[in-house]
Amino acid sequence: MSSAAVTAERARRPLDLRRLARRHGWTVGVYLLLLVLVLYWRSATNLPWGPFDVQSLAIDALPLAFAAMGQAVVIISGGIDLSIGSLMALVNVLAGKYMVHMSLREALAYSLLLIVGAAAAGAFTGGIIVVTRVADIIVTLAMLFVWAGVALAILEVPGGGSPPRYQSLVTVDTVATKWLPLALLILLGAYAVLWLSIRWLKPGLSLYAVGSNRNAAYLSGVKVGWARVGAYALGGVFAALGGLALTAASGLGDPHSGDIYTLNSVAAAVLGGVSLAGGVGGLIGPIAAAFILTLVKTILIIKGVDQNWAQVIQGTLIVLVVMIGGLAIRRRR
Repeated sequence: MSSAAVTAERARRPLDLRRLARRHGWTVGVYLLLLVLVLYWRSATNLPWGPFDVQSLAIDALPLAFAAMGQAVVIISGGIDLSIGSLMALVNVLAGKYMVHMSLREALAYSLLLIVGAAAAGAFTGGIIVVTRVADIIVTLAMLFVWAGVALAILEVPGGGSPPRYQSLVTVDTVATKWLPLALLILLGAYAVLWLSIRWLKPGLSLYAVGSNRNAAYLSGVKVGWARVGAYALGGVFAALGGLALTAASGLGDPHSGDIYTLNSVAAAVLGGVSLAGGVGGLIGPIAAAFILTLVKTILIIKGVDQNWAQVIQGTLIVLVVMIGGLAIRRRR
């Protein structure tokens, strides 16, 4: 049967609602939860709700959203990256220390250089895992201390800076309307360019195949080692974007800026529908989950909950999310 005939046959098939629900139901549920939280957040504030609130949410959630996307790619390929937060911090301090006196054009060019470097760092981590065959969690835990140590060597205390125009890309600028922050457009643009461009092509399909069953993927002709290295390299790119978002949002470099993002990225990936067993999920769900986790903490603070207790509650939510993900894996087995 020709490809045209196959396409025509698929077009004649009735819409399978059950299949759609199985594949996308979790993601739809996550976005519904996000909508509910946004409405509750809007009603919880006594002050008029407007574009500034949307901008603030985008600024707060942007680094975690990038971290969640990077973590999701690695988990889909069957691994896990515990070094993603420290790599974000490393990019943050490199940007904060050397970007202070740059023009916007120079800062953007330097940012691209940092992204390439973070991709190489991620590929290096993936290469160690593939060559040594040591478990991902052990290697990435070791790299967490390596990148964190390098970040501290570059900048021992928070400092440095970034060009005001560079900061405004995330903190001020909007597109078409005041209700659409440029930060959100940058996030969606990164998702489209870095993920949608490969999701249904051989590189993306290889990630899912390797995450689902490495032996079967190998027998099918997939270059398992290269796919895993590629996953960590792409995770490094998203980590760099998260680090640069931190630089633009805060206006400085901080060697400890990425500490909270490692476990939060895992929680956001799992809450967004990515299976810890690998081979299942996407990146659009983790983006919504990152905004959910950010909103939960924001709402607790608005409600007058002590910030320390807000972190405890958020941490408890993260543990519950990861536990649910683990139970889902056991049910699949």
